[in-house]
Amino acid sequence: MSTTATPRVADVTRNTNETKIRVAVNLDGCGQAKLNTGIGFFDHMLDQIARHGLIDLEIECQGDLHIDGHHTVEDVGITLGQAFAKAVGDKKGIRRYGHAYVPLDEALSRVVIDFSGRPGLHMEVPFTAGMIGGFDTQLTFEFFQGFANHALVTLHIDNLKGVNAHHQCETVFKAFARALRAALELDPRSAGVIPSTKGSL
Repeated sequence: MSTTATPRVADVTRNTNETKIRVAVNLDGCGQAKLNTGIGFFDHMLDQIARHGLIDLEIECQGDLHIDGHHTVEDVGITLGQAFAKAVGDKKGIRRYGHAYVPLDEALSRVVIDFSGRPGLHMEVPFTAGMIGGFDTQLTFEFFQGFANHALVTLHIDNLKGVNAHHQCETVFKAFARALRAALELDPRSAGVIPSTKGSL
């Protein structure tokens, strides 16, 4: 659990003509998730973030799925990023950097994250299929782009090996979760200190 005086939680609502979204996060949770985006495989991936990041996560989205999943996936990424930025606050005492390698059978992915205050996404995931169930694999990039831009993080995502697209995607989301967990962990040696020589992030 967090040792900060203020709980690291946020509740964000974002409504547009394309999507209506509510995201609630507790960065010091136990991995509980309540998810409903209308895209089953996407919910499965978001559940990996909660479970392996030890983040309590609620996401409710009503999107224009009669068109396709693009707006839903991208806007959930944006709203989740906004919630993380709000919950993490001034970033005092966090480790700031996190990385993880996660395998699943033949697939292996690496994610590295920096809560730098500077948004950036560098992603190399050569998906072997265009669709996983009802999920368009191209939208993985859109989700992480939305998250990085609004959580204000630098994010490097690489799928190093993989033949099965489901495995490729799942290792990416699990590695993302573990990298988040590492970066957001409070460092007792740096309690109350912003992890930057500039004095702000």
